[in-house]
Amino acid sequence: MTFLVDSHCHLASLSYAGKGPQNIADAVNRAHACGVSHFLCVACTPAEYKEMKDLTAPFTEVYKACGVHPLNLEEAKNWSEDELKDCLKDKGIVGVGETGLDYHYALETRKEQLDSFARQIAIANEVKLPLIIHAREAHADTVSLMKSENARDVGGVMHCFCDEISMARECLDLGFYISFSGIATFKAGENVREVLRYVPLDRMLVETDCPYLAPVPVRGVENEPAFVRYTLECAADIKGVKARDLASITSKNFEDLFNVKLSEPVTKQAEISSYKIEKIMRPL
Repeated sequence: MTFLVDSHCHLASLSYAGKGPQNIADAVNRAHACGVSHFLCVACTPAEYKEMKDLTAPFTEVYKACGVHPLNLEEAKNWSEDELKDCLKDKGIVGVGETGLDYHYALETRKEQLDSFARQIAIANEVKLPLIIHAREAHADTVSLMKSENARDVGGVMHCFCDEISMARECLDLGFYISFSGIATFKAGENVREVLRYVPLDRMLVETDCPYLAPVPVRGVENEPAFVRYTLECAADIKGVKARDLASITSKNFEDLFNVKLSEPVTKQAEISSYKIEKIMRPL
């Protein structure tokens, strides 16, 4: 069986209304029908993780991660190491994050972001789990902190990469993977496509970051895990490989990074016919 992993999604943030999935089982089944077999569902605060944990409990194909996002520091400003480490003990947890730095939306909290990011790198090293890093307009500080706090020791992934080749090179040198989202399909995403051409196949992942960043040709609707097929096919075209082969490669990369062994999911496939998703219904 060829697996395809949505390596970063926020299932607890989907609206489950309108033309999209009506509940989490619907979202999972729609994704399965498009060949997406596994998911990494990410929480941005310990409080959000508790909700996400209950929501995803019935689905063995959904892996989990928990961290404190740089844009969630106001609501989680008093987060403690013990609180986060308690979440990271749960079965199915494979990573620490989403953590990192965001100077595009929150430059004014730079000091707090740096402290939070450093603390989470230390926790990742303590619990020996890879990092899931968000970095936006914070190249120098992100890489500097990754080096000084020994992020290399646990490794991880630069999620939803949207920077330049120079940053990708530094992160690859630290042993990190680079994950590509629907931005690679955007008209304005040429810089991301340049990075995609540069990154070796054995260091790539694909993701939705749903409910955000729906790829072409479904821009303007809420993103969902099924749509990672569009990103996969775009990436495969750019790399000059078959989509099926890239699905196998990125799934193996996911296994290697997060120290898991993917198995055939329990949830059965279901027919879907919303948006323009019929285009990607063909088997991988």
